[in-house]
Amino acid sequence: MKILLINQPDNYFEWLETNITDQLCRKNETPDLVHLFVKNNKEFEEQMKKLKSFFKTKPAITIWVSWYKKTALRQAQGKLSTDVTEDTIRNYALRNGLVDVKVCAVSEIWSGLKLVIPLAKRTRI
Repeated sequence: MKILLINQPDNYFEWLETNITDQLCRKNETPDLVHLFVKNNKEFEEQMKKLKSFFKTKPAITIWVSWYKKTALRQAQGKLSTDVTEDTIRNYALRNGLVDVKVCAVSEIWSGLKLVIPLAKRTRI
């Protein structure tokens, strides 16, 4: 599996219990999985537009989008801010031919929403 990380936190690899560096995408490779970290809606939409080219070449692609948790924002007392929510991501996904299939806590600070192309649409692309 080829993995593309975008804007991952510095301690990202500490969260994992395995080494994935040999699975990271090289330039010109198409990822099977993308993990995108965003701090605001503008950044989210810009990055998603860049990822659209992968949808046609890899319809089974999985995209995890992570944003700051509400609890992290409250605890940070103004040090962290975002206009991204689970609904922001879900609504964008639905408008752009994707669906969300899973939500999770990625870390103490980050939440994650898993986006995929619906099965019924994968064979038409």
